[in-house]
Amino acid sequence: MKSRQIVLAGAIALILSACGNSSAPAESAAPADAAPAAEAPVEAAPAAEAAPAAEAAPAEAATGSKPATVENCATTLESNDMMQFNADSISVPASCTQFTVNLKHVGKMAANVMGHNVVIAKEADMAGISTDGAADTVNHVKAGDARAIAFTKIIGGGESASVSFDVAKIKDGGPYKFFCSFPGHLALMQGSIQVQQ
Repeated sequence: MKSRQIVLAGAIALILSACGNSSAPAESAAPADAAPAAEAPVEAAPAAEAAPAAEAAPAEAATGSKPATVENCATTLESNDMMQFNADSISVPASCTQFTVNLKHVGKMAANVMGHNVVIAKEADMAGISTDGAADTVNHVKAGDARAIAFTKIIGGGESASVSFDVAKIKDGGPYKFFCSFPGHLALMQGSIQVQQ
């Protein structure tokens, strides 16, 4: 638990240094649902999450939802140097048997500093996958971890990766999420994934 708090504190410090001194607007716009995802100090994660979202897309922050665009049983998620995905939900068409998630890192930072991946798993398994995968410096998912339905490798700025998976694996027994398992990113980089009814 203590090492997770240290990692989260480091990630928050990195975010704040990248954002500059914009903490005042962040505190007033913090989403209520961000705190339960983290097991570290509660006030820090919502403030770090709200500032980049409010600066990047005021209209999206007002609606609170950023669904991914899905075409031909695939979607493209963008990640950036501010520890954000450009979408917070993916709705998979019921007609798809296989689904592909393409990840594009639109930032500039290297994978070892601000790397991102996409992991698909049950919401209940997210924290365990992230904790157990912290030692794996290539994928940040423990080798053979059956809880991870699918995942991409860690990528840095300007890089892309893709993963495809069997849609039947997310039809029952959810809820399911997509998230980044790079240490310290889970609290900010996650969204829901579900099959359309």
